[in-house]
Parts: sequence; C-alpha cells; structure tokens
Amino acid sequence: MDKSEILYGIHPVFEAVRAGRRKVYEIYIAKQKDSTLLRNISKLAEPAKIPLISVKPDHLTKITGSDFQQNIAAKVSEYPLIAFEDILNSITQKNYDFLLLLDTVVDPQNLGALARTALCAGVSGIVITKDRSASPTPAVSKASAGALEHIFLSKVTNMVSSIKEMKDRGIWVVGMDAMADMPVFSCDLKGPIALVIGSEGKGIRQLVKANCDFLVSIPQKGEVSSLNASAAGAVAMYEVFRQRNFTGRLSNSEIR
Repeated sequence: MDKSEILYGIHPVFEAVRAGRRKVYEIYIAKQKDSTLLRNISKLAEPAKIPLISVKPDHLTKITGSDFQQNIAAKVSEYPLIAFEDILNSITQKNYDFLLLLDTVVDPQNLGALARTALCAGVSGIVITKDRSASPTPAVSKASAGALEHIFLSKVTNMVSSIKEMKDRGIWVVGMDAMADMPVFSCDLKGPIALVIGSEGKGIRQLVKANCDFLVSIPQKGEVSSLNASAAGAVAMYEVFRQRNFTGRLSNSEIR
C-alpha cells in the first residue's frame, strides 16, 4: 500500500473524492451525524467503492489530531505533487500562463488560503520550495477548504533556477515587494506571468528578488505596515484576473 495520511473536514474529503487525484481507502463518519454534504460524499463514495465507516466522534479527534474535523475524515494516499517540468510543459501545451511562486511561505494557513484563491483566480500551478516552506498537509487542505485537492503544486530545490527556466519559456516573473515603487495595479499582467509571494515578515529573498523582471507593491493606508502573505497574494492574483477578464463590464456568467 502507498503511504497514506488522514484528511479531515467536510470540504477536503469531499473535494479529494471529487478530484480523483488521490487514492481514497476509507471514509470515517461520526455516528449519528448527518448533513447535506455528508450525504453528497456518500453518493460519491458508493460508485467509487470507497468504504464508509461509522466511528465515535472522539475517535475522529484521535486519528486527525484536530477538534475541527467536522465529524468526517478519510484515509488517503499522499498529496500528488506535480513535477516542475510537467507544470511548464502543461503551460506550453495548453497555453496556461499564470503561475504562483511561494518563496519560503511557512505558515500552513497562508498556504491553504493562497491555494484557495489561486484556484478561484485561474492559477495553473503553484511552485513552492522544498526547504523552509509549508508542505501540502491535511491541515493545509483544510485551510484551503479543499481547493488544494484540485490545484497543481510542485516543490523545487532552487527557486532561482526555476525562475530562470520560466523566463527561458517566455514567462514574466513579477515579485511582490512592499517597498517597490510600481503599484501592482499599474503593471501589465495580461501576458504569461509567474507571481512571486515572499515569506511572512521577511518577504522575497534577495537573490529571488534580483531575478524577478518586475517588483510591484500594493498601495495602502493606515498604521499597519503591510498585508500578510495570503492577503497580499489574493489582491495580486485578482488583479491578474481582473486585467485578463474585465475589459468592460462583465457578468459572472460571461467570465465562466
């Protein structure tokens, strides 16, 4: 059997089954608990022949290590990382041209929030560093409300080398830097873009910053010095989304 882990929470379990990227061995549901989403998970699990096991609520807390498992968990295979070259090849073949690079983002909550926004904003892949970064754990899937189960994510040893390879493929690399003179709203983000978000507190590392094509900032008022990684990333990702989709007044149905 492949290495396994325990996913928990209604949305992560539901999206893992729906995405079909992981092997789902068993789903555990607390006794005498029911909801529309739990019933929907059962409908997905039955044709896939995934066993549904009724357990005591305290057993779920024990196997997940969390009091916030929402009465459901699943034994699944490890998160399916994508090779960096495969992400680049997908961009070339399918004309996807929006990557998110996370330079030593260590907070699992931030990684989860960024993955959720990335999926909604049309990011085709996330690249993180192997060292000094949060990994795509069950806690991250929970923080992403299950979005992590659908996003393509790759770990790289050297972010600078990866950036250089992207630039060789015609991708412009834009770094978020609170001290940059250019506001993100003034930068043309309609072409092939890799958006770089730095770590909490320290931002993008100096060598990574030096290899970006542009550095942009988010204008702000007030006494707080800067937005955190997930908030800054959300603003920037949706600016890319806005520039690519809102040439005029569009409805949600037109964007979809």
